[in-house]
Amino acid sequence: MPPISLDEPTGRYLSFAEREEIALLRAQGVGVREIARRIGRDPGTISRELRRNSATRGGKPVYRALVAQWKAQQAAKRPKTARLVGNGRLREYVQDRLAGRVRRPDGTVVTGPEAPAWKGLNKPHRQDRRWATAWSPEQISHRLRVDFPDDECMRISHEAIYQSLFIQGRGALKRELVACLRTGRALRVPRARSRNKPQGHVTADVVLSERPAEAADRAVPGHWEGDLIIGTGRSAIGTLVERSSRCTLLVHLPRLQGWGEKPPVKNGPSLGGYG
Repeated sequence: MPPISLDEPTGRYLSFAEREEIALLRAQGVGVREIARRIGRDPGTISRELRRNSATRGGKPVYRALVAQWKAQQAAKRPKTARLVGNGRLREYVQDRLAGRVRRPDGTVVTGPEAPAWKGLNKPHRQDRRWATAWSPEQISHRLRVDFPDDECMRISHEAIYQSLFIQGRGALKRELVACLRTGRALRVPRARSRNKPQGHVTADVVLSERPAEAADRAVPGHWEGDLIIGTGRSAIGTLVERSSRCTLLVHLPRLQGWGEKPPVKNGPSLGGYG
């Protein structure tokens, strides 16, 4: 066994003294919640510690502070070897399903889950791509639990599969397998929603901080301030307020011509009035 460090870690991690206290209380038959209360930790932290770092050589999990400290140090080492790199059987299982060449024991090919019919109007040939007969990473991750219910080594998340394909340096899966994914992209693209930035209605040349001083103190009449009120169903009203007298004018803003005349159709032509 390599040397064990007993240096005090940060407050986020359990120290060796805390592990000794856990081992002593566990030997006395104290429950998880009571142990957590006595050492000032969350019950979930104690539960995970007992589950992950207990000694199992005797066939029955027994918590010992020295063994738990060594296991925690081994798990904290970086960088770690990717699971698909260190487990050849798991890597072959994932690659065969990503490529759509799964075989039964008798050698016959098993195609992947049937892909739904493609309804795109401008890309009619996407249905002919390789991913139409391949497995998605999420389907592979769920199928592992069905095929290997008692083998914890045959487990991997769909995110780990994506990282092995897209992150350079992982080297676990063949690069050409990205063509078997649903998107067919060679690079990973973030969600469009996260890239959208809110766009204001007021441009930078009419911001309030740059209005003249006589408009700010309302000493001189004749300065108007505009605003926009947007309601449901694409309705909107403009407001004009005179800064000195507070006279308010409401401006009716009609909808675009043809709005509401055609019902919205998913994946169809643009809505009437917005073409």
